Amino acid sequence: MKNGITVMLVEDNLAYRKSITYALNGRDGITLTHQFGTAEIAIQSLLEMVPAEIPDVILLDLNLPGMSGLDALPDFRQSTPQTQVIILTQSNREADIMKAISLGASGYLLKSSAVNPLREGIQSVMRGGASLDEHVAKWLLEKLGPSRPKDSEHQILTEREIEMLTLLATGLIKKEIAERLSISKHTVNNHIRHIYEKLQVPNAPAAIAKAYKSGILPADK
Repeated sequence: MKNGITVMLVEDNLAYRKSITYALNGRDGITLTHQFGTAEIAIQSLLEMVPAEIPDVILLDLNLPGMSGLDALPDFRQSTPQTQVIILTQSNREADIMKAISLGASGYLLKSSAVNPLREGIQSVMRGGASLDEHVAKWLLEKLGPSRPKDSEHQILTEREIEMLTLLATGLIKKEIAERLSISKHTVNNHIRHIYEKLQVPNAPAAIAKAYKSGILPADK
């Protein structure tokens, strides 16, 4: 990781952009380096940046003029796959949450969230974790399960992998999981990579969502 975390904000509401700038810039090692009002301009700017200018994290609104955030998400992921994308929106629609996660968003935060969860969410995805608004996480827990797991779905993961996924679902990052289980971070990385491969998902939020939906993780925990 670079010294500090660089962030791009894609948001058309100027007043909200100013509030995010004030809330983030220079705090907890976070620097807001780029702001754009449309996804099209943001994507074009990313393509023209030299590697040192590419942000670590993109905060992406869904309701944008022109191309929506959801429509633009695959383009952001393709143009700069090393950058983490966190959806920052007013929408708590189930369809938006699931589509954003399936398209590779590293987090989903609501604009109604306080400032601290936003900063913590940015730091979490940079450490390899997920960033889910508490209401979104509750929705995943309540609405995607419980369901009776098919034997093939449940058996696709080893007991150790289910343990890892359970800890991810509680919000722990890889380093904390390694400490909790008294194993190396390298071992944790390998297990989590295998989880993503077996569940055919790109990241932790998608793995957690699929695990609750399929019943691999019980929703009554």
